[in-house]
Amino acid sequence: MAPDVRELLSSRIRDVQDYPKPGVVFKDITPLLADPVAFSALTDALAGLVDRHGATKVVGLEARGFILAAPAAVRAGVGFVPVRKAGKLPGATLGQAYDLEYGNAEIEVHAEDLGEADRVLIIDDVLATGGTVDASVQLLRRAGARIAGVAVLLELGFLGGRARLEPALGRTPLDSLVTV
Repeated sequence: MAPDVRELLSSRIRDVQDYPKPGVVFKDITPLLADPVAFSALTDALAGLVDRHGATKVVGLEARGFILAAPAAVRAGVGFVPVRKAGKLPGATLGQAYDLEYGNAEIEVHAEDLGEADRVLIIDDVLATGGTVDASVQLLRRAGARIAGVAVLLELGFLGGRARLEPALGRTPLDSLVTV
């Protein structure tokens, strides 16, 4: 990705002090989404990764990952598959439980949306500790899909998510458009 695009994206991510609790600096992407030039540049960058990694489908992680993944899939001309919190999808699903810093969670995908012929690019907004992406990789592999790559808008490098994902990803690429 060109340095000017990276700078554009970075400049549209706003720091919100003490949110959601004192001492936390929240990275707000809504200014980027509200800027049509920046949002289009982001969509182009993600669609480029779909092409570069040979993905046949894009998987978006609930909820902000949907906002980024769906337009990238359309721009790249491939299908979009949502990974949702448990209980949000009708019909037959596959689920994956995982641990969070403060408890546990479960995600699901429609079983019929993915198969052995699919190479998926997983897209999310932020990579923090890596728990949701790790669970998604496990879930999508159980669904039969091959992981072409993982892409995030923003990586919070100081939280160690990339290192946590290395065993699960192996040589599968992990692309971060902006890293702090």
